[in-house]
Formats: sequence, structure tokens, C-alpha cells
Amino acid sequence: MPLNAIVGYDGSPGASAAIDAGALLFPGAHGWITYLWVPPFASDKVRRRLRPLARDANELIEMVEREGEREAQRVVSMGVTLARAAGWDAEPLLTRTWGAEGLRIAQAAEEVQADFVLAGSRGLGGTQSVLGSVADMVLHYSAQPVVVVPHPMLTAEYEALSHGPVLVGWDGSAGAETALAAARRLCPERDVLLIFVDDGTAPGSPVDAAGGEIRPLTVARGRGFHARAVSDALVAAAHDHDAALVIVGTHGHSAAREALVGSVATGTVHHAHRPVMVVPGAWEVPATP
Repeated sequence: MPLNAIVGYDGSPGASAAIDAGALLFPGAHGWITYLWVPPFASDKVRRRLRPLARDANELIEMVEREGEREAQRVVSMGVTLARAAGWDAEPLLTRTWGAEGLRIAQAAEEVQADFVLAGSRGLGGTQSVLGSVADMVLHYSAQPVVVVPHPMLTAEYEALSHGPVLVGWDGSAGAETALAAARRLCPERDVLLIFVDDGTAPGSPVDAAGGEIRPLTVARGRGFHARAVSDALVAAAHDHDAALVIVGTHGHSAAREALVGSVATGTVHHAHRPVMVVPGAWEVPATP
């Protein structure tokens, strides 16, 4: 069966690029293109034009909402058109909400039983912090895996989307096992590389479908656990192996690591130049109907 995705779309170049990347990463998927229609429900320019036409405040509110809904429908239709042109079976999901857009996207993903959420980063790296952004809210609240697509991507990074391997951050934890399960479920045709950032411990090795052991690839050595060092190592490994996608779980294998692993996931999303999938620790592989 095709995968089902919720796509956060706002008409921006980053959101359009996310649709393009998602179609290459997950060909043939079904996408609900979601636009969140939030107050003040219409652009500044539209509100300025409507103000002298309204007889009173109540009429102005009605006019703003009517014109705003038309704007929202246009935006979401544009996203659907892009997704269909890229090869997805797409349909609109226009949602009126009063705030907390990231939380509402996470809720919508549960409502339609999506396999994953797709979002553009809108330039999360550099001077723009991921904290407080819609993407960050989705990452915190989504019960489904979340794929964040950076923008812009270089030509080589874009070309890897269709054929590159999937890198899974590996430390032998339950969270890493969940991330690997997500790779197998959502990217079944891709080569999977496990990336272990060595901190002086020896993680267990998972077993592949044929019963053989998968050996993690060690990409760094050193004592101690530093979230930024781990995320930087994962980002570097993705570049070295021309990865299409990096997958990280949200739980470590000890109490001390669990306090930092959120930083590993956030740091990887924040600094990667390739799409990153963050898999919640409580996520389970959906049962086959």
C-alpha cells in the first residue's frame, strides 16, 4: 500500500521544495496538503483594501474571513498541484485554527492516520533558531515520524534524494531500534547504513530481515557524550555517503542520554543539509491490513 503523508504547506519556496523532495524520497505516496488558516485570516494587503468597504466592524470581520478563506484555498490548491505534478496522489486539507500550528499539524496527522509528516525547514539553520518554529512544534508533538527538508539544497544533495542510502543514527537503544524500524517500513527499497558515534561503549548490532547481523559503521571516536558532536558526526556522515535521508530516534540508551538525545535530534535537523526524519520513541510500525 502507498504511504500516507501530511504535508505542512504555506506557499513558501521552502514548503514547495519539501513537496518536491518528499516525492523523490517517497514515490507514489498519498499526500494531504495541509494549509493552516489562522488569524487574522487574510493578508495585510487584503485587510487594508477591505477596511473602507465595510460598514461596521462585524461586516469587516465577515469580509476578511471570506476573502481569507479564498486566499487559503488558493494556497492549498497550489500545493496540491505541485504534489500531483511530482507524482503523488494528493488532496487538500484546509484547516482553520486559532494558533499552535505545529500542534494542529500533529493532530491532523493522527486524524488521517498518516505514516509521516513532511515539513520544510524554512531556513532553520544559521541565525534562525529552530526553537519556537512550526517545525519544532511538530517535532515535539507528533506521534508520527517527521521529515524536515532543508532549503535550499545543493544540486548533489538534491540528486541523492532519488537514489541515495538512508542513514540511521545507531547507539543500540530502543530509540535507535525504532528509527531502524521506521527506515525499513518507510524506505523499504533503500540501502540502510547505521551510523554509530563512538563514545567508548559498544552498542549491540541489529538483525536484518534474513537473520544476519548488521554492523554499524563507526564514524567518530572519543570519550564522553556531547549532543552537538553526535549531530555533527551524523551530518558529516550523510555528506560522505551521499545520503538521501538521515533518520534519528528521540531516546538514548541511558538516563543521562535521554536528557540529551532531544538535542541530538534537534541539532541534526538544525544543521543537516539533507532531509532528516525524527522518529518518536513511542512510534510503532503500523499493522499490515
